[in-house]
Amino acid sequence: MQGQALPGFRDFYPGDAALRNQIFGVWRDVAARYGFEEYDGPPLEPLELYTEKSGDEIVGQLYEFEDKGGRRVALRPEMTPTLARMVAARAPALKKPIRWFSMPQLFRYERQQRGRLREHFQLNMDLIGEPGPLADAEIAAAAVDVVRTLGFGPEVVRLRISDRRVVAGLLGHAGVPDGMLSLAYGAIDKIERDPPGVLADRLVAGGLSAAIADRVLAVGRLRGQDALDAALAEVPDGADIAEDLSACVGALADMGLGGFVDLDLSIVRGLAYYTGVVFELFDAGRSLRAICGGGRYDGLLRALGGVDLPAVGFGMGDVVLGELITGAAPAGARAAPLDAFLVAVGSDDVSHVLALAHRLRDAGRRVEYALKAQGLGKQLKLAAARGARRAVIVGPDERARGEVVVRDLTDGGEQQIAVERIEDALANV
Repeated sequence: MQGQALPGFRDFYPGDAALRNQIFGVWRDVAARYGFEEYDGPPLEPLELYTEKSGDEIVGQLYEFEDKGGRRVALRPEMTPTLARMVAARAPALKKPIRWFSMPQLFRYERQQRGRLREHFQLNMDLIGEPGPLADAEIAAAAVDVVRTLGFGPEVVRLRISDRRVVAGLLGHAGVPDGMLSLAYGAIDKIERDPPGVLADRLVAGGLSAAIADRVLAVGRLRGQDALDAALAEVPDGADIAEDLSACVGALADMGLGGFVDLDLSIVRGLAYYTGVVFELFDAGRSLRAICGGGRYDGLLRALGGVDLPAVGFGMGDVVLGELITGAAPAGARAAPLDAFLVAVGSDDVSHVLALAHRLRDAGRRVEYALKAQGLGKQLKLAAARGARRAVIVGPDERARGEVVVRDLTDGGEQQIAVERIEDALANV
């Protein structure tokens, strides 16, 4: 038997599962607050769903094979093509704008590194049927509110935002032909990872002159509103092509989220189908990979199913988000503690403990008790080892008075509580 999981795959021990469930809970909470409905799709899809629309990077990372029916299939590496297929199939019947979210497990065969595995869970939130910048801002705000709900402010997490239409306008002014925009996007996307000389050589090898290659990299280095305004002033109708980006950033400011936002034209996103505003969330210290990425992909639904609907969305993986959480808090803090451990003083008290445990569980409290006869001291040690907040002690004297003893396992304080009030006591202590 293999002694460990396959490379790039994870075992979720209880503490790890608790962290994952914490993330899932926040994802569902934020999505619900924004009025999004949950959907899902199959983990196995036809290979051409990805090979035709997602770009070379994902195609090279697919877990793909021929199934027993002779079909070429792939484990899903992302959710957007599945979403597009599902929406296209029922578009006339769906009320617009569509607000859907999903939390799929995704698979990519890629080189493992910190923050990147071969499987991960991902929050996808997509808003379909609305082309305006308020939809872009709504999606970006939801991404920010996930990290805000987890307790992180703008000093910890930054939303870096750009617009492919703005970048395309600046690149066109710099002399990049339309047919070479994808080459330029690829270089800009790697501007913080690869040396400038390497990127310039790549652009020249792709057919651009050295002078144009330098101008491409200059576009990718633009940061902040002032620098963007100055660059756009040189471009005919420059203010017009930046109108949606400016409106999106302004809407985020109106929501009170402007402190999280950085204008950054190095953000173009690697996937081929993005068409407008794009953004990524990073930790402010840039010690981690991107926490989240997304943007507008207006042409994808038409390409996949012939239904011409504008769309914007993002994906946020659990791996980097989990690193952000565990880096800010002790690992032990992420597991939900027991509300109480029930302690039977003697054998005659066990049946009363069982009845009380079931009653408390019906009331939504997390409780345990010893599953074999043990002395009082051993039961209290077990309660502490299980991370219980309190011990509820049931003994003959307490039962005669209709009470229990509630002991705080942090400071050792005790109080007598009437049995009929125990649910409220555990909720408030």
